[in-house]
Amino acid sequence: MRRRIFGAWVSTVISISLVLLLVGVASILLLNARSVSDYFKENMQVSVLMKQDVTEEQALAYQSTLASVPGVRSTTFISREQGIEEMAKMLGSDFLDVFSSAPVPVSIDVNLEADYVSLDSLETVKALLSASPLVDEVVYQTSLVEALNANLHKIGLVLGVLIALLLFISFVLIGNMVRLNVFARRFTIHTMQLVGATRGFIRAPFIGQSAVQGLFAALIAIGLLVGGLFILRREFVQLFEIFQLKTLLLTMGIVVVSGVLICVVSTWIVVGRLVRFDRDQLYAF
Repeated sequence: MRRRIFGAWVSTVISISLVLLLVGVASILLLNARSVSDYFKENMQVSVLMKQDVTEEQALAYQSTLASVPGVRSTTFISREQGIEEMAKMLGSDFLDVFSSAPVPVSIDVNLEADYVSLDSLETVKALLSASPLVDEVVYQTSLVEALNANLHKIGLVLGVLIALLLFISFVLIGNMVRLNVFARRFTIHTMQLVGATRGFIRAPFIGQSAVQGLFAALIAIGLLVGGLFILRREFVQLFEIFQLKTLLLTMGIVVVSGVLICVVSTWIVVGRLVRFDRDQLYAF
């Protein structure tokens, strides 16, 4: 019986830890949703291609005027040599052999403020940038941001389904564990009922054990979450600059509260139902 109880306890802790891990991920996404969205929007570049006869001096002078354009956050000058190097990386070093002259113009990469990265605002900014006689074409892509928003929505739905499923599994496992624990202590419980012990008095030790179990599962989930964030940080260093320490601490608090609450509520329901059984029912379940 002790082995069965221990196995049920371990499986329950693992299940709750997975639930809490997803709760932590969902909390981070929720708390940083605006920051993450703004980060990707502000890193989306609008390429301003200058005409072929525009010199670098003229382009640099034009770049200095872009600071006054509404929505412009930062600009980066791309010389003709830099443009050729970038094209060579994509098309191969011999791509210029088919041209009589270098087809790569001087360009300026423009990063906009997050509020201006929308179809209407981008068209307005494009019109302002294209008004200069030095500009040949203004190129931008919103597909990345649109795909990001769509994927975040899909990820949220998937996380919601997984959390609901794992919550159900956790409640079932906790209920089975409590039933095993009550069965192992059925004689003690029956004796307590005979001497007039209240339901709250009988329920208290089970609630305390479940709270400890939830706390233990929360600590495991926090460890997995922090470890996962540490691994991801190696690949997305700049992205993690938007995450604040207080947000991570708040997420840990949500995980701990959720873990304890899941265990306490499920145990309260199960034990409250079991202590209403008479002696024959208590031995039969």
